[in-house]
Amino acid sequence: MRTAMKIGGAAAVAAAAVAAIALAGTATGQQDSRAAGHANDAFAGAAAEFDVPRDLVVAVGYGETHLDGHAGQPSQDNGFGVMHLVSNPARHTLEQAADLTGTAAATLRTDTAANIRGGAAVLRALADAQGLDEAARDRLGAWYPVVAAYSGAKDDKVAKMYADTVYHLLHSGVQAKSAGEPVTVAKQDVRPDLGRFASVRAADDVSGDVHAMDYPNSIWNPASEANYSAGRSSAITQVIIHVTQGSYAGTISWFQNPDAQVSAHYVVRSSDGEITHMVADGDTAWHARSGNAYGIGIEHEGFIDDPSWFTDAMYRSSAALTSWLCDTYGIPKDRSGIVGHNEVPGNDHTDPGPNWNWDYYIQLVNGG
Repeated sequence: MRTAMKIGGAAAVAAAAVAAIALAGTATGQQDSRAAGHANDAFAGAAAEFDVPRDLVVAVGYGETHLDGHAGQPSQDNGFGVMHLVSNPARHTLEQAADLTGTAAATLRTDTAANIRGGAAVLRALADAQGLDEAARDRLGAWYPVVAAYSGAKDDKVAKMYADTVYHLLHSGVQAKSAGEPVTVAKQDVRPDLGRFASVRAADDVSGDVHAMDYPNSIWNPASEANYSAGRSSAITQVIIHVTQGSYAGTISWFQNPDAQVSAHYVVRSSDGEITHMVADGDTAWHARSGNAYGIGIEHEGFIDDPSWFTDAMYRSSAALTSWLCDTYGIPKDRSGIVGHNEVPGNDHTDPGPNWNWDYYIQLVNGG
């Protein structure tokens, strides 16, 4: 199998065994899970089948999508379903899940139970590659490097940011809904085994970094040079509001991938309003086609059809950034100077969408 060959050695044997178990259960367990149609059944069944902690699977899914499969529509980096199984030039967790479970990729994209099962299978394969034995798999803390690997991030700081988010969710608990069904994770005091990530600087530790920082209340984490143009051909005259259609860490990782051919100047996190600066204001990010030359692009973590992502912390942090940009570049603090991606000529995107509260946002930008 393709996945087992990639892992190699003893881990390959273990992954192949997992795949064999998954294939054997395809005709029964998967059908039962689909027939039940319940997210809790799917999480419990997938966790038991692949020996992955149920709460970990839920926390990973919540961090990625708030447990919303978005009717099979892709994220910005072409990820699908509750577990955000990805198929793009740099990541192939969708195809890996298909190999491990014997389920067609088309089904994994649209069937929530199958998608959850596929995510659990990928987590188990990553655990085998990390050398987690049966005893280790029973400890939530031991899964930290596995979760970091699930992020797909090439930058260790971004991978650590992703894993920290999942473990924060485990610590604080999760109360969510998937297809209308309540799904919860109880608060738990879990100490992650950081492993090699113990020596990786946190994303907000910029000591010793040399960079052209613009907005002072942000973290500098640059996009790939293949995803933006140096310099500008026009003065900065607008702030353009986007929604990531994906997670915060996933978006940062995607903008760092040279195959993405897309970027934005800033990315804002939903939970606490943290801001990552990825393209210098004086350079041209690729985010809004005709608006690239004159616009500053701000991406906001989340999905346009799910208002749960648009927290007050995000609104306030983003509005402070936009207010600073308007003051710095002489941009009007109204809807002529601050526009949505959908309002830029020549674009076919719909973000930030109907759930974005423009009146509140403009009020905050103006110090309300």
